[in-house]
Amino acid sequence: MALSRAQKEKMVEAYGEGLAEAPHAFLLGYKGISVPQVTELRARIRKTGASYMVVKNRLALRAIEGKPLDTLRDQFSGPTAVAYSDGSPVDLAKALTEFAKTVPVVELKGGLLDGQQVAAEQIKEIANLPTRDELLAKLLFLLQSPITRFVRTLAAVPRDFVVVLDQVAKAKEKG
Repeated sequence: MALSRAQKEKMVEAYGEGLAEAPHAFLLGYKGISVPQVTELRARIRKTGASYMVVKNRLALRAIEGKPLDTLRDQFSGPTAVAYSDGSPVDLAKALTEFAKTVPVVELKGGLLDGQQVAAEQIKEIANLPTRDELLAKLLFLLQSPITRFVRTLAAVPRDFVVVLDQVAKAKEKG
């Protein structure tokens, strides 16, 4: 069924509002995927706070013209879907690579990470990165460690002094 001009214009507008403005986007080839598998993929992507959109290539190319996603212009061939997010790209990349392992017909074509083009192989490397929360926890531990050691050192002086006084008192009692 052919789309009318008005329908196409609405689709271009929807693409422009969503994926054209997203700082992080990953392109997928989904040829041969079943409906339950797509439903599962959408659920996994939603859990990360991201969005998933199956696009018509020509209309998507119009929507992304002049936008950061335009650098992936040559990747819009064949059945194409875009997973995009304003949040953590690591969580989205993890969800996509885990799904691609279980459903081999899903092909990671490439992506965009903070305006920089990313190859399909690099998406797997991004998925192996620790999340923002994990990095913050490690940083907090590293910042806290020297302070903790300093406080323990300061507390050791009075503690050791009290132990020496206790031993002197015990020695006087005996002798």
